[in-house]
Amino acid sequence: MMRRILIFIATVTLIGCSEQSPEPTGTAITNVTVIDAVNGVRQNQSVVFDGDEITAIQAADAALNVAEVVDGSGKFLIPGLWDFHVHLTYDDRFKDSMSALFLSYGVTSVRDTGGLMRKVLPVVEKMRGEDAVAPRVFFAGPLLDGTFVVYDGDSRPEIGRRNATPEQAKATIAELKAKGVDFIKIYEMVSPAAFDAMVEAANEHNLPIDSHVPLSMRASTAGPQVDSIEHLRNIEMDCAANAPELHETRLELLKNEGGVSGFELRSTLHSLQRNSAIANYDEARCDQTIAALKATLMVPTLRLNSFDQAPPYARDDWEEALSRIPVAVREDWAETGTRMAPATNEPPSASSEFSVFLIDRMHAAGVPIGAGTDTPIFLSIPGYSLHSELEMLVKAGLTPLEALESATVRPAEFFSIQDRTGSIDVGKQADLLLLDANPIDDISNTKRIAAVVSKGNLLDREDLQALVASSLQPGTANQ
Repeated sequence: MMRRILIFIATVTLIGCSEQSPEPTGTAITNVTVIDAVNGVRQNQSVVFDGDEITAIQAADAALNVAEVVDGSGKFLIPGLWDFHVHLTYDDRFKDSMSALFLSYGVTSVRDTGGLMRKVLPVVEKMRGEDAVAPRVFFAGPLLDGTFVVYDGDSRPEIGRRNATPEQAKATIAELKAKGVDFIKIYEMVSPAAFDAMVEAANEHNLPIDSHVPLSMRASTAGPQVDSIEHLRNIEMDCAANAPELHETRLELLKNEGGVSGFELRSTLHSLQRNSAIANYDEARCDQTIAALKATLMVPTLRLNSFDQAPPYARDDWEEALSRIPVAVREDWAETGTRMAPATNEPPSASSEFSVFLIDRMHAAGVPIGAGTDTPIFLSIPGYSLHSELEMLVKAGLTPLEALESATVRPAEFFSIQDRTGSIDVGKQADLLLLDANPIDDISNTKRIAAVVSKGNLLDREDLQALVASSLQPGTANQ
């Protein structure tokens, strides 16, 4: 009888212990320096995530109860990065490797700023699949152009859509909303009436608005009505001493009495006015324009606008980066780099220097800045180019921490999801980037990647290398 009692007591004790001490779950990155633009620098921390949620941030010497521990000694943890201007379907040669490349460079979220729905929707659905190893993705659908379409599938790839009237514009946005877009993208050839209709419809459907400044309008008029502007496009024309006259000339030429293509018409207007506007820069007028844009996120894509100041083929790691992309693109871009290399030592163009100058002025005035690259356009390797953009933003006057803000906090603010992402805080999504060196000391250290956490999945160097290698094998990609 005594033996049975002892067995019973032992069994009850074990059951009680089991209830009090469940199997540990989650992962802790220990003894790491945590850096983000909201909280600054926090040293000697342990960051715990369980599934797709950060569950604890505590002193490194505090007790842990987790399933996995990653030693972060001597390393630096930042939020996963955004590329805030990408085109997932612009170049079909990247269709199998885009997601893997982004993740391998620490880009855990992307904003697709233009693609036909029939092409971009399948890609988005695959990236959002339950088991997909891919960045989070937000998309706009096609570029919303005017009577004349720049990207019409003839002279340029087809990613634009015609909106000749306000009624057509409103119907287009209602259709896109029904199909699940996260925001809209207004392009350069829209009329003021169509622009107003797009803004009204987007607000009705609670869709953020991304835009180029339409050529029919001035930046100080269009900019305050949208949430972000790409490439600084057409802002220089509103910084010229003769800005009103330039606008009147554009309105006359936009009648397009010669019936040229949208691409040709836009190119003609840019050629006629952009450099002359820069040469006729007026500080007081530009200050007025910048003041009007103070609440509008600028996504300058400096790696593109100021390409000649830091061409990718002049970088020490360009050959290694090329080796990670599809063979057909690699050979094409290697040849392009070789052909363009002799111009590397030439002085930067006026438009290149003006873009950096303008971001410096805007940043000093408090205009928010976002980090985007236009990948894969013009030698822009997915993921790799985002780090080049961060370096250019620092060159333009941002501190390294502000550059990180441009690729973490600012994108979250655009979509009003800063309660879920953008910084390393308890309750936020588990998108993290573990670095071997301090990005505050040198922003290029964002490329010194030890591991990436995407949606709570930890990928170390070997995992990332394998992911990229697998993506180059047809039919095995995770995008």
